[in-house]
Amino acid sequence: MIKILRLQLVFLSLIFFSCSISYKINRSAKKDIIQNKDFKSAHTGICIYEPETGKYWCNYQSDKYFVPASNTKLFTCYAAMRYLGDSIVGIKYHETQDTLYVTATGDPTFLGADFNNQPVYNFLKNVNKPIVLNTSLWHEERWGDGWAWNDYNDDYAAERSAMPIYENLAVFSNGLAGIHVSPSYFSNKITYQKSANNYTSIHRDISSNNFMIKGTDPLKRDIEVPFYTAGDFTLTSLLEDTLHKRIYGSSFLYSEATASKNLYSQPTDSLLKITMHRSDNFFAEQSLLMVSAKVLGIMSDEKIIDTLLKTDYKTLPQKPNWVDGSGLSHYNLFSPKDFVMLLNEMKNNFGMDRVKQILPTGGTGTLSSYYKADKGYIFAKTGSLSGVVALSGFLYTKKSKLLVFSVLVNNHHTSATTVRQGIDKFIEELRNTN
Repeated sequence: MIKILRLQLVFLSLIFFSCSISYKINRSAKKDIIQNKDFKSAHTGICIYEPETGKYWCNYQSDKYFVPASNTKLFTCYAAMRYLGDSIVGIKYHETQDTLYVTATGDPTFLGADFNNQPVYNFLKNVNKPIVLNTSLWHEERWGDGWAWNDYNDDYAAERSAMPIYENLAVFSNGLAGIHVSPSYFSNKITYQKSANNYTSIHRDISSNNFMIKGTDPLKRDIEVPFYTAGDFTLTSLLEDTLHKRIYGSSFLYSEATASKNLYSQPTDSLLKITMHRSDNFFAEQSLLMVSAKVLGIMSDEKIIDTLLKTDYKTLPQKPNWVDGSGLSHYNLFSPKDFVMLLNEMKNNFGMDRVKQILPTGGTGTLSSYYKADKGYIFAKTGSLSGVVALSGFLYTKKSKLLVFSVLVNNHHTSATTVRQGIDKFIEELRNTN
């Protein structure tokens, strides 16, 4: 009888403890977010999950759909971790006695400023025979579905392509004789126009690589402008200018361009770390396209997303409306529970040690202004668009309990900084909960 009473007391204490934790978390959520005046007009969803116990400590509109902005990159990241292997396939190639046939695979690191080691460049530079470039895997458009067309001149909206080069950006900087552009291939495509206040701005024509520099003041910083990638002409021209050798497009001897060998470029996680720390839209987009090339043999957002939703993501609580790799599109719709389940699967399949190397923690990357006092307890992805603020990731409490969380906010009418401060306060209190 005494043993039974003891078991009952233990059981009741566990229930009380569980209710106490849930009560504290939900009270913090109400105070810091749900009833916060800065969130009054917003549509908000919160999901807090503890993997060890399998309990959801907070579910506030967690099954509703939200535009997640760059939190979408978490889905892209998982797919890349799952399918790209340890290293990125920079190109596929097939060599005959007199010709090198190269097939583009979507690798965004080729001659990118973030990567000093360039195996693909070194390989192509040392080839002493004609090169035929095949871009037949490309089944996409240069912009993603639902992107804002008038963002085309901004560095965060670099165009996607079969074989990116220089991260598909023209970089303008101050030189001895005025403004300098890299790669220098674009130097003869610049025109100048006076500005009323001499403030210098740079604009590219939407459908060509004609650049207009307005103003005469020195640049305050380097300016990166996406260059026009449609068709293969820009790519082959840039390759010829860089390698100083003739490059033939895919229409030449296409039937012989059978790629049989892989040339690897960079460690996969080195790309993913930059993608997640910097929230790099271009790297995320190309990562999803590389997954598509690996799994389906073509580069297509629509087809690889459909495949992933039917396989790896088929058990998601709510089926997302997912359209791109970066989250630039307002067409994307996910629930907080979707993110929590994805993150938990990421932990289970790849381990927290690998996850911690890829996601930013407090004081780093897009979290550089947040959670700096006690870094190393949060590993998360931010997200922001007009009216959208998102944060999803992992949190270790002060008692070392691991929680998986997602907070998605849509349609706010205050500053993103103010919304983030409310979320920040909630996360800090969540850390102190148990």
